[in-house]
Amino acid sequence: MLLYQNVTVSQFIFVNPTRKVTQFLEKFAIRELTILLLLCDCVLIAKTYSVKNCYIYNDKAFCSKQKLSQIPTGIPPSVKSIDLSLNAFRKIQVLNFTNFPNLTTLNLKHNSISYIGKGTFSQLLSLNLLILNTNKIEHLEDDVFDGLFNLTELLLGFNRIQTVAPNAFRSLSSLKILELSKNQLQSIGLLCGIIQHTPQLKNLQIRGNGIKTFKSNDLTNSSIGITYLDLSENPLETFEVSAAVFPMLSSLNLGSPSRKLNLTWAVQKQTVLENVTTLELTGVQLSSGSEWTRLFSSFNSSLTFLKLNCMKYKLRFLISVSCSIPTVSQLQLQSNKLTFISSSLFQKLPSVPFATRNLRSLQKLDLSFNLIKTLECQDFAQLTNLTQLNLQWNNLTALNKCSFVTLSKLEILKLQGNLITKLGGAFTKNLPSLKSLLLNHNKLTAIGKHDFRGLYSLQNLSLSENQIQTLDKSCFSGLKSLTYLQLQMNNLRKESIGNNCLRKLVKLRRLDLSSNHIKYQSSRLKVPPFMNLSNLETLMFSVQRARGKGLFPSNLLQGLTNLKTFTCNTNFIASLPYDSFTYTPHLTSLDISANELLDITPQLFAPLRKLRHLRINNIHAHSLHFLIDANLTELHELEAKKNAFSVISEDIVRSLPSLSVLGLQFNRFTCDCDNSWFVQWIKDNNQTEVEDADNLRCNYPPQSMGKKLLHLNVQSCILDVGFICFISTACTNILILLVTFIYHFSRFQLIYAYYIFLAWLFDYKNRQKRAESQYDAFISYNTNDEAWVYRELVPRLEKEQGWRLCLHHRDFLPGKPIVENIADAIYGSRKTICVISRRYLQSEWCSKEMQLASFRLFDEREDVLILVFLEDIPSSHLSPYYRMKRVLKKRTYLRWPRPSEQQPLFWEKLRQALRSISTAEEDRLLLTVAQSS
Repeated sequence: MLLYQNVTVSQFIFVNPTRKVTQFLEKFAIRELTILLLLCDCVLIAKTYSVKNCYIYNDKAFCSKQKLSQIPTGIPPSVKSIDLSLNAFRKIQVLNFTNFPNLTTLNLKHNSISYIGKGTFSQLLSLNLLILNTNKIEHLEDDVFDGLFNLTELLLGFNRIQTVAPNAFRSLSSLKILELSKNQLQSIGLLCGIIQHTPQLKNLQIRGNGIKTFKSNDLTNSSIGITYLDLSENPLETFEVSAAVFPMLSSLNLGSPSRKLNLTWAVQKQTVLENVTTLELTGVQLSSGSEWTRLFSSFNSSLTFLKLNCMKYKLRFLISVSCSIPTVSQLQLQSNKLTFISSSLFQKLPSVPFATRNLRSLQKLDLSFNLIKTLECQDFAQLTNLTQLNLQWNNLTALNKCSFVTLSKLEILKLQGNLITKLGGAFTKNLPSLKSLLLNHNKLTAIGKHDFRGLYSLQNLSLSENQIQTLDKSCFSGLKSLTYLQLQMNNLRKESIGNNCLRKLVKLRRLDLSSNHIKYQSSRLKVPPFMNLSNLETLMFSVQRARGKGLFPSNLLQGLTNLKTFTCNTNFIASLPYDSFTYTPHLTSLDISANELLDITPQLFAPLRKLRHLRINNIHAHSLHFLIDANLTELHELEAKKNAFSVISEDIVRSLPSLSVLGLQFNRFTCDCDNSWFVQWIKDNNQTEVEDADNLRCNYPPQSMGKKLLHLNVQSCILDVGFICFISTACTNILILLVTFIYHFSRFQLIYAYYIFLAWLFDYKNRQKRAESQYDAFISYNTNDEAWVYRELVPRLEKEQGWRLCLHHRDFLPGKPIVENIADAIYGSRKTICVISRRYLQSEWCSKEMQLASFRLFDEREDVLILVFLEDIPSSHLSPYYRMKRVLKKRTYLRWPRPSEQQPLFWEKLRQALRSISTAEEDRLLLTVAQSS
């Protein structure tokens, strides 16, 4: 602490902007964020699922970067947060947010919104945070925030707001934080209506609005509860507070590093700003030293943190005046082009005669981003209470034993971003309380014996981004409390860690060896490098830059019994032995991406029963079937991007019952029925979020290349192959049994039915062309009975009785199918005479003639059929063939007389049958005649 009378100074910060600070900070932030993500030991995966253009995670809807101009449909009403940032909204209206009663956070930043309709948010009664930064809003109309009675934070920065209607904020009675930075509110009077309607307002940010004059009377005449007021980056010419309108103000920012502010300070009473504890005056200029003294006197009883960055006035004078404020404990002097620091800097301050003596109580000193080249032994000799020292991004080239000799209470030392090549014994005896030492981004090439022996309280050591090739066997001796060691981005090789240099780091929990040159060519090591690190929980071993492919020794991880996170991506490893993870049963996160692991066996994951996160991106895998038998029942997150598989089967997904996040981008999907189940699963499941599922693309077949996988028509693929096979087999068996049964018991009936069908067919055909009969009778007979027909029948009927007969050999047309000749003959004759004998019943053509004539008889119900039996044939013999019983029961039939019987009666009955028409009387006559014969 620096004591000057009653002055207390606990932190000095000196920063020079000559380096590319922004680039470093961005780089550093990205690296630290990556480390944080990789080292996360316990990640709770909540219920996750997707709707179109959004995914839902833990009651939060993430819909950013989707080029949306309308609110997506399908967002469940139960969500508490909606992120619609980085889209293409131009306006929002009352109908956009009507079904979200539980919504507490709405993010609409980085759109093109220029219009907000009245009552747009009127139904969001639970909303606490509304983000509208970086849009194109120019005017805030009356009641634009109607209904937001519970809103506590409203962010409207980086718009084009020029006017605010008097009642625009009427509903915001609970508002506590309001950001209006980077707009065009050039007059403080435009905020009167806001102050009037927001009695709970604590934080008001109006930086960068072009305000030249700030007068408290223009804002309000009564006391308000604002505790933080940001007026920075405005071209202020006058700052006037004439009454106690800010009784609770604790932080005031008037700075403008990019402008030269010639400010007129007009605070009439010292008591009106008596509670301000933090004051930033970056870039401010006053006309004289007396004006500076008068400004500082306004805060004489409360100020603890003063920022004087980028100052143009006499820096030594400002330091002297600021140290005269009795309550100041932190003084920040960044970007003031300091080229060196010495113990005499404050001793020579003309207005602070006791400054040198008071430096002994200083606790925090920031000298970063300057041009300091060397550290003298007396630079920090009197700062015995210093706990934090920041010397990052200077030009230091070496340290020595006396650099930090008196800093026994120092806990944090930042030396990154220098040019240090030698440690010079600076850490062999001193700094017993040091917990964090950052030496990354220097020029170290080797860590020697006992270089850190005096740091027995050190917990965090960063040596990344150096040029270290050699680690002495005892280089880390003394680091009994070390838990976090960063060695990434050096030139370490397998020999560097193969000398057992890590053996004494028994409490180490996190080790980063990424981006080195460690590569193995043997499948097993004699001395595994991590044997004694049983407490290690995180090991990063990625991006080893040695040329050629390497092997993964099966015992590389021996000793790491509590390892939880292991990253080994981009190492050009050709395969992983099946017992690689035998020694790490508690592993929960594994990244083996960007290797050439063509054949992964399920046995590899056998010891990993607790694995929750697996990344296998770009390993050239052609299939994920190894997951089916891997038994990864606790796996929550799987990334398998940039591989060569084309189908995701149901068995793969079912083998991962706890899966919540699945990443499959940039694979070669087949858009056919092989993936139909997977497509339907993506659309229906509510447990697993398939990342960027809407942009998964087809690679096969060629006509579908480039199309979206989710556009596959799964309905055409819904076939139950097993059920179809069952039905087909059952039907085939039933058909065989049925055919066998019918053939054995009903083959004659089938033959009969076949002929009946043919008869019906010919009957239907001839009915269409029915004409007057050409013949009186068609004679149907067997060739064996031809002698009787030509010797007896034809002479009697044609010559004696004058009937016109149709005979096969005489009247059938040559070249015409015989079946058609038969049909034409039957339907071209008034009657059909069937000359029946045993040979007739055995003839196929005679059977057809008989059936066709019978069908005509049944169909027309006319007397068209005459049966002449040449032999006595029992009716039982007729049944199996033609079912003639029915004909014999209903129609008359004639029997050729035996030699002892009279033939004239037969010819008379035949003549009458040829003459007859279908009458009951004629039937009775013929029946009588037949019976008498």
